[in-house]
Amino acid sequence: MTYQDALEKINSRLLFGMQPGLERIEALLHRLGDPHKALRCVHVCGTNGKGTTCTLTASVLRECGYKVGKNTSPYVLDFRERFQINGEMIPPMELARVMDQIWPVVEELDQEGCRVSEFELVTAVAFVWFAAQRCDAAVMEVGMGGAYDATNVIPTPEAVAITSISLDHTAWLGDTVEQIAREKSGVIKPGGRVVLYPEQQPGVREIMESACQSQGAQLRLPDLSQLQVLEESIEGTDFTADGLRLHTPFLGAHQVKNAAVVLEVLKVLRERGFAIPDQAIQAGFAKAFLPARMEILSRRPLCLLDGGHNPGCAQALREALERYVPGRKVAVVGMMADKDSAAALETVGPLFAKVVAVRPDNPRALDAEALAQTAARFCPRAVAAASCAQALDLALEDLGPDDALIVCGSFYLAGEMRDLLRERLEG
Repeated sequence: MTYQDALEKINSRLLFGMQPGLERIEALLHRLGDPHKALRCVHVCGTNGKGTTCTLTASVLRECGYKVGKNTSPYVLDFRERFQINGEMIPPMELARVMDQIWPVVEELDQEGCRVSEFELVTAVAFVWFAAQRCDAAVMEVGMGGAYDATNVIPTPEAVAITSISLDHTAWLGDTVEQIAREKSGVIKPGGRVVLYPEQQPGVREIMESACQSQGAQLRLPDLSQLQVLEESIEGTDFTADGLRLHTPFLGAHQVKNAAVVLEVLKVLRERGFAIPDQAIQAGFAKAFLPARMEILSRRPLCLLDGGHNPGCAQALREALERYVPGRKVAVVGMMADKDSAAALETVGPLFAKVVAVRPDNPRALDAEALAQTAARFCPRAVAAASCAQALDLALEDLGPDDALIVCGSFYLAGEMRDLLRERLEG
C-alpha cells in the first residue's frame, strides 16, 4: 500500500471510537508476534507534562548512543510525529510497509467481531516498528487514562513516570482528580519502578502509594530541594540538580519539575543497566525540542505558540505569560467543544487586550462565535474569525512591535497556524 493508503486505513478506525479494555490490542499484538515484549520501555502517564517528559528522556538516551523509539500523541504538524527513532519520524514508505504487515491481521479480527480502534492500531504500529528496528529503549506516552490505554499492554516497564494529574477527559476518566488518579494508577505493574511528579493535588499521592504497595512496586519522588534555578528567560531555564548544571528550553516553573521527574527516571535507568553519563544528560536536555509547547516563533513581535488544552495547561500558560511576557498581549484562541473553554479563558483571558476566536479544522472543534462569547466574559475585546488566515489578520492589525501574539487552546489549532505564522512573522 502507499503512505496515503496507510493513513486512510488508520483513519477509518476512528468510527469505532474509544472502547475500554486491552483485549483488542492484546489480540492484535499477539498475532503479530508480541513485539511489545521485546522492548525495554519507559511508560509516561499523567495529565500535563507527558510530552516534555517523553522528549527529555528520549533526548538524553539518544545522546548516550542508544537507539530510542518515542511514541507520543497528539501530533502537531505531521501524523508521523507519533513514531520517532532518535528524533527522526518514520519514513512515509516505512509506515506503509508496517501497515502492510498489520492490516491483514486487523481484517482477520474484524471478521471475528474484534474491532481494533484507531489509537490501538497506531500503538501497534509503534511497537512493530520499534521492535523491527531493534530499539534499545522505547519511550511510550499514554494516550488517555492509564489502566485501559492501549500502551498499557506492555509488561512491567523499566520505569514509569507519572506527571502532574489534573482534570481532563472527564467524560471518560471521572470528574474528580482522585477518580482520574485511580485510572492512571493502572499503569503501575508488579515489581515496577514509579517516579511521581512531586507536586500533586490532595489525594493523588495517597492513591499512587496504595497502588505501588498493592503491586509491590517502588515509588520514587524527586527531591526538589536538590534543584536550584539559576536563570529564567523566554529562552528557557538554567538550573542545577545535584550539582549538575542543566539548561532546558521549555518555559515555566512546572517544566523544572518535569525535568526533576526525568532526572529521577534516568537514575532508575542507570540502576537498570543503562550507561548514562552526566554529559549526555546536559546535552540531551539542551537539545530537546517540542513544537507548540510555548514555542517561540518570532521575537519582534514576540509570538508564542502553545497547544495546551486543559485547565492545568491554562494555568501554566498564565504563569509563564505573567513572568516572561509583561507587555500587551493579543491572542488567537481555538478549542475543542469537549474541553472546558470557560475555565481556560477565565484563567488566561484577563491577560489579553484582545482575543480572536477561531474554529480549528476538526469535527470536535468549538464554533468560533460561541468561543468568542465565552472569551468576552473575561477579556475586554473578543471577536470571531471565519478562518485561521482571517484570525491572524485580525490579531496583527492590533499588534504593535513591542506587543506579543499568543496562539493557544488546541494542538489542532497549533498545527494549522504554525506554518502561517512562520510565513507572516519574521525575526
